[in-house]
Amino acid sequence: MGNYLDNKNQPSPVDLDERFDMFSRNAHPVIGMAREFFKLEASGGVMLVVAAILALIVANTPLYALYDFVLNDVNFTIGFMGPNDGGPFLDKSVLHWINDGLMAVFFFLVGLEIKREVMRGELASRDKALLPIIMAIGGVALPSSIYYALNMGEGGLPHGWAVPAATDIAFSLGILALLGSRAPVSLKITLTAIAIIDDLMAILIIAFFYSGGMATTPLLVAGLAVLGLIALNQKKVVSTAPYVLVGFVLWVALLKSGMHPTIGGVLTAFAIPLSCPKRPWLTPVETLEHALHPWVSYMILPIFAFANAGVSFAGMGLHSFGELVTLGIIAGLFLGKQLGIFLPLLLAVKAGWAKLPEGANWGQVYGMSVLCGVGFTMSLFIGELAFDDNSVQSSVRLGVLSGSLLSAVVGYLVIRFSVRKNS
Repeated sequence: MGNYLDNKNQPSPVDLDERFDMFSRNAHPVIGMAREFFKLEASGGVMLVVAAILALIVANTPLYALYDFVLNDVNFTIGFMGPNDGGPFLDKSVLHWINDGLMAVFFFLVGLEIKREVMRGELASRDKALLPIIMAIGGVALPSSIYYALNMGEGGLPHGWAVPAATDIAFSLGILALLGSRAPVSLKITLTAIAIIDDLMAILIIAFFYSGGMATTPLLVAGLAVLGLIALNQKKVVSTAPYVLVGFVLWVALLKSGMHPTIGGVLTAFAIPLSCPKRPWLTPVETLEHALHPWVSYMILPIFAFANAGVSFAGMGLHSFGELVTLGIIAGLFLGKQLGIFLPLLLAVKAGWAKLPEGANWGQVYGMSVLCGVGFTMSLFIGELAFDDNSVQSSVRLGVLSGSLLSAVVGYLVIRFSVRKNS
């Protein structure tokens, strides 16, 4: 009996956590995957914060000249052609390779997540999907409308209306993870569903509103590549190599056509089969998603953040926040996002059409809505597509960083205060 009472023989809290992780993965794979996913997103959010801070430090020191030179003046080339052949096949700056190339991998992962959620996850049934869809639509429409209303007059730049429409899932889930048990799992699942639908709408916005003039021949090649992806899917090809090869052709064709090439990553992901009828244990979508998450969270998104978050504060003051582009983005992210997401849920619950996420109170749900205003990665990406002028880019970055930071801090405090109030 002494053995049972001896504390030295009892497992430590760390051991218990490890055993629970092993039990959850073995007893219920979905629970295990969810725990690993949220842990990964949280740590990825920390990496984004570190990368953004480093970019801001570099942009406001003598290192800025080197930073700007490497990103904008150093080019990488694919293909070698003579001067009479129109130059190299692809010749892009480091910044363009990051935003057009590395981010295509990010959008490929987004496409995999969307397909999994629609086929098997929180968006698999109409009852589950309807409310997140309505909330996500409100979370895109209201911020865009606020920005457009502020910029439609003289001196405004309404073309950037979609910049405050995005939600950064890594940052927002990272903040929820910092709250620990104060943020129930149902709240994280709801935010994830909203953010995934938000990403899908952002992809459509990029495709239809932020692509350049179309070149016919590359567009035809892109069409053939899409047909190739569909054929692979219909033939139940489960090997990912053919999809990646055709997807690369699609990416190059879209780059040459004038459409933004990151769309190719999403279309390729949609074509990859969720499972194999003859070998049901094979899950190509989930296998790829699991393999890509560390690379995207720990490398691609931090590199993107470092390359795009460098704002020089030289010549800036309080008046900079009054510029229409900056003001529109801040108001869209902080006010538009929270109201566009929270009001549809409030109306649906009061009308009896929906219930609050399990274990969550109104304060926590409102705090989650505020956190959706953390637009960071996607907002910076759309801002880079919307404007070419460097001075406008500085206004965009200031607005995105300010609106995202404000949403992060207020959302965190609202959830923390709501739990304390109800404990």
